[in-house]
Amino acid sequence: MRLCIIPARGGSKRIPRKNIKDFLGKPIIAYSIEVAKYSNLFDHVIVSTDDKEIAEISKHYGAEVPFIRPKDLADDFIGTVPVVCHAIIECEKLYGNIDQVCCIYPTAPLLKVEFLQQALYKLEQNNTLKFVFSAAEFAYPIFRSFELTSDRVAMFWPENFNKRSQDLPKAMHDAGQFYFGTRDAFLMHNILFDIYSSVIIIPQHLVQDIDDLSDWQRAELLDRKSTRLNSSHRCLSR
Repeated sequence: MRLCIIPARGGSKRIPRKNIKDFLGKPIIAYSIEVAKYSNLFDHVIVSTDDKEIAEISKHYGAEVPFIRPKDLADDFIGTVPVVCHAIIECEKLYGNIDQVCCIYPTAPLLKVEFLQQALYKLEQNNTLKFVFSAAEFAYPIFRSFELTSDRVAMFWPENFNKRSQDLPKAMHDAGQFYFGTRDAFLMHNILFDIYSSVIIIPQHLVQDIDDLSDWQRAELLDRKSTRLNSSHRCLSR
């Protein structure tokens, strides 16, 4: 069995009610639910939440909410993996044995079906992999980055100052959209960024972490631009 888990707690400090805030005409969590369901990859698409309003909206858009998440798994400091593990255990009580799990964040409106399909294919074609997740290349060479200490500049890698950008290694970052993995890898709390993981590289114009209102506005602009570039974006990817 293959399970999709969308973790969506009620509390959000910087953007109140972020997970159900309107994003270009519908609650932002609806996009994650719809892309998961449209992919036809999952036996169950569930939302893990501690919030009754989020639960009702999630069910309206086609997700299952088979349990209410405990309060001790819904505070500001809890990580994603414990929430996913709790959901796996609860869902196995209801649905039976689970083989593969995909965690999709509720604030991933730019996610496309093809990325999920590619991730599952890669995971299933290589039995040494435990995770496949979304990633993107940094827009600038991080190996020439620096920090400010007492308003003075200090490079992290001063030996790279005179190197050309094209001669530096390409660095990737988590795109914050989804994490596909085996059931056991999640339950064993395996670290995502390790040798047994691989990635699906997402174009920069489809990557936006949403932490504050300026991020939100940029995500809306990216979504509009993406829709203009590909008129089938909404109907094929959501």
